[in-house]
Amino acid sequence: MKNGSYLLVGVVFGVALTKGEAISWYRIQEMFRFESFHMFGIFMTAIPVGALSLLWLKRVIKKTRSGEWVEMPEKKFHPGIIFGSLIFGFGWALTGACPGPLYAQVGTGTFVTLITLASALAGTWVFGKISHRLPGGKASA
Repeated sequence: MKNGSYLLVGVVFGVALTKGEAISWYRIQEMFRFESFHMFGIFMTAIPVGALSLLWLKRVIKKTRSGEWVEMPEKKFHPGIIFGSLIFGFGWALTGACPGPLYAQVGTGTFVTLITLASALAGTWVFGKISHRLPGGKASA
């Protein structure tokens, strides 16, 4: 039953992405061409909601269900972040998908997204295999 709550949250997230048109290739193209405010509005809502949620977790909740302290590890900058961000952005612009919406796109019947999903999983696997040779020395994601 523990995983059921995660499934429910995932379904609600997928429905929100779908209803908000955040999984639309056309909406994403509009964003990258600066033709529409739609996606930027979603981000400008999501960022403060996420930040306030993290603050609430850290200050009010303090512990997870299993009794562990809620910790926010410090992320240090290194130049690989720029290269990785560019790869992520180019992939997002070309495919119209980033990791969250991939599952919602498949769920709505956009089965060509399975290629993007397989590529994302393969890229994650490769990163895990070579991360010890990258700047920072270990997988930090």
